[in-house]
Amino acid sequence: MTNKIIRIATRKSPLALWQAEHVAARLEQLFPGLKTELVKMTTQGDKILDAPLAKIGGKGLFVKELEQGMLEGSADIAVHSMKDVPVEFPEGLHLAAILTREDPTDAFVSSRYSSLDELPADAKIGTSSLRRQSQIKERFPNAEILSLRGNVNTRLAKLDAGEYDAIILASAGLKRLGMAGRITQSLDSGISLPACGQGAIGIECRVDDTEINEILKSLHDWQTGICVSAERAMNARLNGGCQVPIAGFATIKNDQLFMRGLVGSPDGQIIYRAERTGDLGQSEVIGKMIAEDLLNQGADKILQTLFS
Repeated sequence: MTNKIIRIATRKSPLALWQAEHVAARLEQLFPGLKTELVKMTTQGDKILDAPLAKIGGKGLFVKELEQGMLEGSADIAVHSMKDVPVEFPEGLHLAAILTREDPTDAFVSSRYSSLDELPADAKIGTSSLRRQSQIKERFPNAEILSLRGNVNTRLAKLDAGEYDAIILASAGLKRLGMAGRITQSLDSGISLPACGQGAIGIECRVDDTEINEILKSLHDWQTGICVSAERAMNARLNGGCQVPIAGFATIKNDQLFMRGLVGSPDGQIIYRAERTGDLGQSEVIGKMIAEDLLNQGADKILQTLFS
């Protein structure tokens, strides 16, 4: 593997750089002589910080420029948070590997309150996610949900400045950045069901790049891959992105796949839930079946309202 250089497309945020550097270190460790190089890019999602993602078209806002770099040849692979990756890939690109999942939970972060249950009924809560908003509003109908954009440090600074009573972030991001101490409470998936792919890192590359595809196989975690494939299959059937109030979370228990899905209205007044258990080899089928269960309950009406 001497003299081989893999160029990694990444966003410039601290978390994105951590993920890209993590992949780079893993590759250089596994393949002595291989070198990596970070190609840092700014995406639309990084540029537009004064509007909720759902309002500016959440799907693909953090990956499009990275994909363009691979298609144009300025980068060989791109490292993504799986919850940001759209269901469909541009022609010529695909998902080559998914790494072992970090903590998939949502994190309740507050300087004033030690748990979600301690919040006052009219608490000011910061989140940029309609999925989180929907589940919070179900429990706290009178809470004021305030938009929360920017990187992790920016969001924590706003909390510390007193703009919010609490904010909700992904536990994985805080842990990866060495900020696990800021997690006031990890929210059980029964309280806040995670986004599809939350906590997992994915690597995208060109379909026809045989050598790169072979190298990336060594980083793939099959269990995480099965779970995320089920979650993405559900998301695909619902035509959802990371900025739609859709949650999907699969785990493996006793050699069986157990998955739960959820679609809710942003105000939390209507929430549909479904769950299924099945064989590991049927992960995508299980994901689609959960989507059908949700649609049969009426989830399509919520999604049509949001997409119209």
